[in-house]
Amino acid sequence: MVATVLRDRKTRATLWHNGRITNGVGGRVRLHEYQAKGLLAACGIATPPGVVVTQAGEVEAALQRLGVAQCVVKAQIHAGARGKAGGVRVLPAGEVAAYVGDILGTRLVTAQTTALGLPVDAVLLEAPVAATGEIYLACALDRNAGGRVLLASRAGGMGIEEGAKPLSQIIDPLRGFSAYQGRALAKAIGLSGRAVATFGDVAAALVGLADTRDAMLVEINPLMMRDDGRFVAGDAKIEIDDNALFRQRDLEAMRDPRQGDAKDEEARERGLQYIALDGDIGCLVNGAGLAMATMDLIAQAGGRPANFLDVGGGTTAHKVAEALTLLASDRRVKVVLVNIFGGIVRCDLIAEGLLMASAGFGRPLPIVVRLVGTREAEGRRALAEGGLRGDVTQSLEQAAVLAVQRAQSS
Repeated sequence: MVATVLRDRKTRATLWHNGRITNGVGGRVRLHEYQAKGLLAACGIATPPGVVVTQAGEVEAALQRLGVAQCVVKAQIHAGARGKAGGVRVLPAGEVAAYVGDILGTRLVTAQTTALGLPVDAVLLEAPVAATGEIYLACALDRNAGGRVLLASRAGGMGIEEGAKPLSQIIDPLRGFSAYQGRALAKAIGLSGRAVATFGDVAAALVGLADTRDAMLVEINPLMMRDDGRFVAGDAKIEIDDNALFRQRDLEAMRDPRQGDAKDEEARERGLQYIALDGDIGCLVNGAGLAMATMDLIAQAGGRPANFLDVGGGTTAHKVAEALTLLASDRRVKVVLVNIFGGIVRCDLIAEGLLMASAGFGRPLPIVVRLVGTREAEGRRALAEGGLRGDVTQSLEQAAVLAVQRAQSS
């Protein structure tokens, strides 16, 4: 086991955000709003009547089904802050088709996306809901708290995006959620009367959904409060732990690959654990702990890792070649640092994979290789005889320094 403190805070934050600093496997599956609302409705949480359309020609039938004179129109992307970017509109029924036709097939840029934005392939049409207040409610996985945490705030909607701090109830992983916690949170955020019990029911259903669906996050923002004391989920976000997909096959089928990073999706299809970062030193490592330690040393040497990539302890030459090809396709990468500790895996097989891939890069890309472990002498000899363009060393510290030097001089 390689210990690491991830000294590079920006890198650490990115990896934690992607949910992958666990055992090095998986990440999270994000659902679209309409998919999340389907799960909420199935567990008894009220949602507005809605219809999803994927082309403007479907709008008229959808509006007839909803039977509304006004409609809430929502672009479906895996990012928040859509309203401020024009992705959520309240329109008269007669203007909906034109708007849907204009936004479908475009890329929506919000404060939570890159400058490239995310593709709009579907639009949710909903009946408006008359609300007397907006609440933020979420059940999140908090490793520091040792399990799930229930969060709530009266500053729902855009209030949360603008920095409002929610109150919380920690859910004991052994005892589970207790009904009094939902009621206590309701009173803490200023609810009273019938709304306290009703809110408690919604909170219990939310936590139950998170548990049964292995969710890292179930968020309703806003949870709209009606004048009769009932609540309706105005928006919803659900993120599922990748490690649990073997028992959540129906949710895995909801994955939208067009909403993710193209390299992330390519890596997932190849069985690689990959997360894109913003540096210029590509990292290819076997083992999640070793990968994080490698990134620590790169940062300590003054460089920036371009990715987290774990090829696993039982990798093959072909898998190493695929991983290296994936890194080389990123034009930001100026050098690749390969750090292999050969235990189960043989270093000569790693060398075979490196030589297979490096011959087809199509551009000069230096490689720094640190090989230690099973058949390391054979691996280093194969690299030397194969004419690998780069440096080979047994020292991880030296490999990190060399990689930073090569990146800075390229």
